[in-house]
Order: sequence, then C-alpha cells, then structure tokens
Amino acid sequence: MCTGACSKFISIFLYILAFVSIVCNIMLFFPDFETQYTVAESKGEGERITPEVKYMGGLIGGGIMVLIPAIHIHLTSADKCCANRCGMFLSIGFAAVGVLGGVYSLSVAALGLANGPVCKWQNEDQPVAEWGAPFANSSGSYLNNKDVWKWCILPENVVEFNLGLFSTLLVAAAVELILCLIQMINGLFGCICGTCSGKE
Repeated sequence: MCTGACSKFISIFLYILAFVSIVCNIMLFFPDFETQYTVAESKGEGERITPEVKYMGGLIGGGIMVLIPAIHIHLTSADKCCANRCGMFLSIGFAAVGVLGGVYSLSVAALGLANGPVCKWQNEDQPVAEWGAPFANSSGSYLNNKDVWKWCILPENVVEFNLGLFSTLLVAAAVELILCLIQMINGLFGCICGTCSGKE
C-alpha cells in the first residue's frame, strides 16, 4: 500500500474515533441521561459530576486534538498519492499532536475508571446517604465487585453508565494513539520516498 493510501485509511478511522470520543465525553455530563445533575452542580449545590468528566479528555484530547491531524492527514492523502513531500512531513507533526491527544484521553479515561463515579451513596458504614465518590480510594477494585455498585443510589446505574463510556473512551484513545504513531512512520516514509505509482 502506498503511503498516501495508508494516510487516507488512517484519517477515516481517526474521524470516526474522534467523533466517538466527543460524543462519549458529552454524554458523561448527563448521567442517567438527565440534565438535573449538571444543573445542580452549576448552581453550586455540590459535586454531582465525576471530576474526570470535566477534564474533557474525550472532547479535547481524543476529539479536537485528533480531529485536526485527521483533517490534515486526509488532505495530504489526496488522490492516494504522496507527491507532496512537504505535506507528508507536516503530517508527522500533526500526528504527534494526535499522539498527545490520545495519551491525554487515555490517561483521563483510565483515571475515571480507577476512581469511579460521583453519586449519592450509602452503605453499612455510611448509613446516611450523601454525595461523594465512594470508590475513589479503591484503586479500581470496585470494578471486580459488582455487589458494591448498589451503594450508588443516584443517578441510577451511574456505575454502569460511567464504566461503559469511560471504557469506550479508553479503547478509542488507545486506537487513536496507535494510528497516529503509524502515521508518523508512514509520513516519514512518504517524505523520503516522495511519489507513488510513478507520479511526480
């Protein structure tokens, strides 16, 4: 496969993954698909949204910081030909930005999974329900113990909600990271080799 065709293939997948990351991050602001928790926090009624959601790893890191390189990489791959050595060289720099975005999104998603959600919770040691992060000091051990998920009363099913979306962000960021690293190598070859299919 010519380096231009490879760039086009990579850019298409980066578009999809960036879109998925942005959507997941936005959805995390609305646990249980309700706006009341975001509104309550904005009114100063205490923490209602998981802190890692507000770091916007999916929106900024896996979204914008990957979308911009994807656009440049796609334009560089026009006509599946890499005659534009300068464009291929620049794609290395843009892909590096995508790598940084992927690393940021991956880190935030991993942290979100490890700390668990903010919720109104109670258990035997906490008889009065209050808002907080019951699994923040568990180092992710709550993930293997579904029995403790019921500690979270509100928002309903918030553990599953956060788990599904942060896991999706984690996988998307890992794939973005790999694709951007591949594009850095691909861009280097395109810059050195220049054309494909005998075109100048």
